Amino acid sequence: MSENKNIEFENAVKIMMEHVGENPSREGLLDTPSRVRKSFEFIYGGYKEDPAAILKKALFTSSNDEMVLVKDIEFYSTCEHHLLPIIGRVHVAYIPDGKVVGLSKIPRVVNVFARRMQIQEQLTEQIADAIMDTIMPKGVAVVIQARHMCMEMRGVEKINSTTTSSALRGLFKKDEKTRSEFFSLINSPSGSRY
Repeated sequence: MSENKNIEFENAVKIMMEHVGENPSREGLLDTPSRVRKSFEFIYGGYKEDPAAILKKALFTSSNDEMVLVKDIEFYSTCEHHLLPIIGRVHVAYIPDGKVVGLSKIPRVVNVFARRMQIQEQLTEQIADAIMDTIMPKGVAVVIQARHMCMEMRGVEKINSTTTSSALRGLFKKDEKTRSEFFSLINSPSGSRY
């Protein structure tokens, strides 16, 4: 970002602080506008990343045609309506069709979309579509379970409520047995962490 854009952002943070009744000139807040700018650059870094490019870096030929599941991927996102945190877990499965992807790339793709202003429903769809379109598997399933601070910190103030969303593609949508296996696996206790 250019220096002028950085100054513009930091001035906007000072205005927000003044709006809520703070004094941006007090000792504890002097560096806050700069810290907030740097924090936003990280939190919203997903806008600068291409999920397809990430997945394509680690595609490998494989004869495996059974479900691959990465479960309990922690994520942090931001509600696009209130700019408050969404905190949760993502479960992603796919059934290879001649290609598998490096396992670390799936959480990376989750981060690309989570590090944007979001709604959970769209985040779920974006992850599923990126994997389906890039890896071209026989099917993809994504389930997100999350807490929304816009519901807990303000509004209805329902603490510990969880929102679940899913996106099913290919065999996960068409085949009841495949879908049942996926839901059984993500709902089974994790047990020990090796």
